[in-house]
Amino acid sequence: MPEGAPLALDVRLESVTEGVLVTGTVTAPLTGQCGRCLDPISDELVVDVCELFAYPDSVTDETTEADEIHRIDGDRLDVEPVVRDSVVLGLPWTPLCRPDCAGLCPTCGQRLDDLPAGHTHDLLDPRWAALAKFTDAGGSPDQRTNSSTSQE
Repeated sequence: MPEGAPLALDVRLESVTEGVLVTGTVTAPLTGQCGRCLDPISDELVVDVCELFAYPDSVTDETTEADEIHRIDGDRLDVEPVVRDSVVLGLPWTPLCRPDCAGLCPTCGQRLDDLPAGHTHDLLDPRWAALAKFTDAGGSPDQRTNSSTSQE
């Protein structure tokens, strides 16, 4: 989410026995990178809000710890922490440009969606890399071994 971006709040305040119940939705712009292909993405995040703000001296106020529930401060309700927590918890763990994004090729780093079907790389196991110089010098290792022994 861009820093300082405006949020749209559609909330309802209801007086209930123990306090004021705040319900509604928060809409926020969402920008970032796709978690698979790293392309920039932009979307809209919509999350629900439901929180009770306890009246002073209510049963809820007396039976809960200070950090367990929000409280009414005079005639004011501070909904900012509730909105912030709802938005942060509503953010996707891995934002995607689209659900079927294939991501990046682990070898060349190109987007798999942009590469031809069946894109592969011929990888030589590093444990066998030292033997590759024998095949590059001409012929298989068996042929070189046979030719060297026949000259002796």
